[in-house]
Amino acid sequence: MGKYSRSQNEQRRLGVTGLAALLAGAVAGCASQAPLTSDSTMAATESAPLPAAETVAAGDADSSPQPAAPVALRPGAPLNYVVKRGDTLWDIANHFLLDPWQWPEIWYVNGQVRNPHLIYPGDVLQLSDVDGRPQLGFANDGRDLERLSPQIRELPLDSAIPTIPIDAIRDFLRGPRLVTPEQMQRAPYLLAFVDDHLIGGEGTLIYVRRLPQQEPWNYALVRPGEPYKDPDDGSIIGYEAIPIAAVDVKQPGEPATALLAQTYREALIGDRLLPVEADAFQADFYPHAPDHAIGGRIIAAFNGLSQISQFQVVAINRGSNHGVEPGHVLQIMQAGARVADPYGSKKVRLPDQPAGQMLVFKTTPRLSYALVMSVTRPAHLLDKVEKPLPTTR
Repeated sequence: MGKYSRSQNEQRRLGVTGLAALLAGAVAGCASQAPLTSDSTMAATESAPLPAAETVAAGDADSSPQPAAPVALRPGAPLNYVVKRGDTLWDIANHFLLDPWQWPEIWYVNGQVRNPHLIYPGDVLQLSDVDGRPQLGFANDGRDLERLSPQIRELPLDSAIPTIPIDAIRDFLRGPRLVTPEQMQRAPYLLAFVDDHLIGGEGTLIYVRRLPQQEPWNYALVRPGEPYKDPDDGSIIGYEAIPIAAVDVKQPGEPATALLAQTYREALIGDRLLPVEADAFQADFYPHAPDHAIGGRIIAAFNGLSQISQFQVVAINRGSNHGVEPGHVLQIMQAGARVADPYGSKKVRLPDQPAGQMLVFKTTPRLSYALVMSVTRPAHLLDKVEKPLPTTR
């Protein structure tokens, strides 16, 4: 995960701007919204029926297949909701749905609205009924057309709400990252210090072997940490790469000369150099459930604790090779305990229990990173993760 040369403001712009496009392709229905049926835009109404919406001609909007599972609205879901600064898409979905990952199945926007997949503070979202199914959209589909008027201020792209808390992801960017054994073995390494030091700090010149003779000229100095093994077969998925310093190449060669531009720990001979990741994670996703079984396990938690908490970044032993993709919501399953049978000689394993949900935001072939969105009971390393089941009432 490494320390990168990007400024925090640039990370924020990249993360939020990309995440603002998260709803692309998530149109779920073919209808236009009826006028609001509630005077209060913030009040939750349990008993009031959803306002009906008229059906739109097939060419007026995109459509997606009807979901197999019914959408469960949260009891007392508001007919209207005013988006507030600080909201995330997950927060808003949680206002309306028992399962926030079902958001794509209720979201609808008029295809003629400019930037329909961006939601801004101050927007009013309206819940209605279309052919017996809930549907959510903007109370005023012409909102962005109004923003183009000189009398209405235009909102910058990075003011649109993100899917998940950006600060939680930013913490992930500042911490260790996982690299494969092959990446670590091939990586350039710190051969010696120019001034014959045993350790190096900020401003120290170093010699580096195996450094390419062309760009990039900026690297992350890391130290191999704990190997992460796949609990299924014992194979090594990757190594923890602990960030040590930011490195600027001064003179290419064999060995090359470089400068420790910024240090987070003392640099040692043998530390490895890895390219600075341009993009820490794919951001154009929306929350949805996988269409197949996952059968993975949590293999790392990025704060050094074995117990998993909300808004913690974790790694699982399933990646793109297993069909995992950014936006997948996975159920955390607390491992069932083994208990003594009072009338038998062998212990009995109790069933696994749902312990929370996580949202995948970055994948590699064999490993994925996810943000824990909710925790309902204690969860730990090696707990299973699986495709979520819709909540039933």
